[in-house]
Amino acid sequence: MRRRASLEKREVENIPLNEIIQGNCIEILKTLPEKSIDLIFADPPYNLQLQNELLRPNQTIVDGVNDEWDQFDDFADYDKFSEQWLSACRRVLKDNGTMWVIGSYHNIFRVGRIMMDLGYWVLNDVVWHKTNPMPNFRGTRFQNATETMIWAKKSSDQKKYTFNYQAMKNFNDEKQMQNVWHIPLCTGSERIKINGKKAHSTQKPEALLYRVILSSSNVGDRILDPFFGSGTTGAVAKKLQRHYIGIELSPEYIEIAQERIAAIPQVLCNAAALVTKSKRDAPRISFGQLIESAYMMIGQQVFSKDRTIIATIKADSQLMWQDQSGSIHKIAALIQNRPMFNGWEYWYCEDSHGNLVSIDDLRARYRRENTME
Repeated sequence: MRRRASLEKREVENIPLNEIIQGNCIEILKTLPEKSIDLIFADPPYNLQLQNELLRPNQTIVDGVNDEWDQFDDFADYDKFSEQWLSACRRVLKDNGTMWVIGSYHNIFRVGRIMMDLGYWVLNDVVWHKTNPMPNFRGTRFQNATETMIWAKKSSDQKKYTFNYQAMKNFNDEKQMQNVWHIPLCTGSERIKINGKKAHSTQKPEALLYRVILSSSNVGDRILDPFFGSGTTGAVAKKLQRHYIGIELSPEYIEIAQERIAAIPQVLCNAAALVTKSKRDAPRISFGQLIESAYMMIGQQVFSKDRTIIATIKADSQLMWQDQSGSIHKIAALIQNRPMFNGWEYWYCEDSHGNLVSIDDLRARYRRENTME
């Protein structure tokens, strides 16, 4: 057993980091160690099934997606392909890892069904609202202004996965990040072109991958993209000090991606400075620890922010309010007639000058002064 564990560790250590592997992703994924990847972002073929050329009103041809890699015989052929690469990805994903898959209305519902059948558990659907979408030239249906991303963990019983909640809240002006992201299509200097034409028909904007990678991975994590294309995942991973592993069938795309990523300067700042940790990531401190360490005292009064509610600290770290006794959370919830509430955010105490101080700030001070941060 120990020998096998040692072998698995050596296999994981030998994984090709910050490289693009040329070949069919289903075959390449078979060569990667099991449970070796922290995060997967996949932008698979959309299977658009275009029957005719798309024309603008002036009869010029729209430069859409008609690449060979997006051609499948029928839906059954596409479903078989999807099941194979999704299964292969699940094998290499760590038990605490997550996966993102992006698609249009042509394929994302089929992909989502297959993911659930394979055992993935959906955490969110995230809608990318394109603020500058392509017009619907024929005027026969609504303008397509969105794509959908499925964010899923490996299994329903998976307890741990990375979600940098506080970082995303900071990113969104101190408001919870919602699941609709307003981001323009990749245009201007970011759009890679060769001889005036798009180098890749579905190049994703770096802003989109920035949120994906920042929200659901940590510095030094391994991020796999089985459809690497022009290398957006690798470019953003490098900027955020993550490792990337790309798989790409086209040698032309690989060359484009390599040049793109090589031109990005290495980030030199301390890795810890790249993201703000959530409070849930901090060492757990109980209200009782503040009392036993004399940060708060038995018999001391605590207050609501407006001072209209007053409770008293008991020796067992419970609060006494009127004729009710309970934890800081239970009493805060009871007062507000709620099923539950975070007492760290509700209660305040007085400092030596009579000013109110949040007990959550006291908890943070305890962590600092006891070198727990």
